[in-house]
Amino acid sequence: MNRAKSVASTMDDMACPRCLTTKYRNPSLKLMVNVCGHTLCESCVDLLFLKGSGSCPECFIPLRRGNFRIQMFEDSMVEKEVDIRKRILRDYNKREEDFATTREYNDYLEEIETIIYNLSNDIDILETNKKIEQYKKENKDQINKNRMKLGRSESELQDLLLLEKQREEERKLQLVREEMEVKKQKIRDKEALIDELMFSEGNAKNIVETFASSMQTAAEKAKKVAPIPKATQFSTGIQFGTQGTQGFLPIPKQEEGPMFSYVPIEQKSEGPPAPTWQQVYSDGYINHVRAETKVDKAGGFKATIACLRALQEAMAGLYYNPPRSAN
Repeated sequence: MNRAKSVASTMDDMACPRCLTTKYRNPSLKLMVNVCGHTLCESCVDLLFLKGSGSCPECFIPLRRGNFRIQMFEDSMVEKEVDIRKRILRDYNKREEDFATTREYNDYLEEIETIIYNLSNDIDILETNKKIEQYKKENKDQINKNRMKLGRSESELQDLLLLEKQREEERKLQLVREEMEVKKQKIRDKEALIDELMFSEGNAKNIVETFASSMQTAAEKAKKVAPIPKATQFSTGIQFGTQGTQGFLPIPKQEEGPMFSYVPIEQKSEGPPAPTWQQVYSDGYINHVRAETKVDKAGGFKATIACLRALQEAMAGLYYNPPRSAN
């Protein structure tokens, strides 16, 4: 009962904001979304955008009928961000090798995320669009050059995928032909057996046994599959074995000894030693430290780490005696 209610409530959430039709009432309901991120059902889109253009019922910005697409995600804001991200990355298409340092590349990526966030949440729209236009003017040649590179790589990938699809279809057709040939052969064998039983003067039992043994031998031969040739490349055309040309060091053998031996850290202190893990709990040090959350635990953080770090930082300079000068 509870499961049915939860399913119904989920379907009620997927509703057209204009006509209030839900997925629960109309299972064939198709929600569509445009660049503004607000959803409409297909019927409302056809009605409101009969002339090809119109305004959004919620935010009233002008929209075109051809820009509506079927909503893929339940959250319409995710749809809006995906659409904005695709549009921005068409122009912000620089790669890491286009920058002198990794820091500059990271700043460039951070700038892209800031632009996408502002446009997705309607923050400083005019200033952000001016910034995008200025970037497009200043980097026009670089943008077109990277688009051509991306277009060539995508075209090559599409050709490889098409070739692989054609080979797969040929293999399927070959299997169908082989199955049809096996069925035809079985029919011919049965007909031959019937003719032999009808017109031969030999013992029927011997004839059946002879045909059965011959058919079993043929079936065993058919089961023997030819050895599959060893693959030398991925489905995208990338060759195997290219890692040997990168100049990496060989993996050390087990008999050469361990690659790393752990040596515990010895922290020198001029005063009393820091409490142990057990003393942190037993002596009450942990009482004034915030307990770790599930997120903290997932990252390997514990409250005892913060407690010991605070104690060490607080007590590190109390018992420190700097060396006296010779003078």
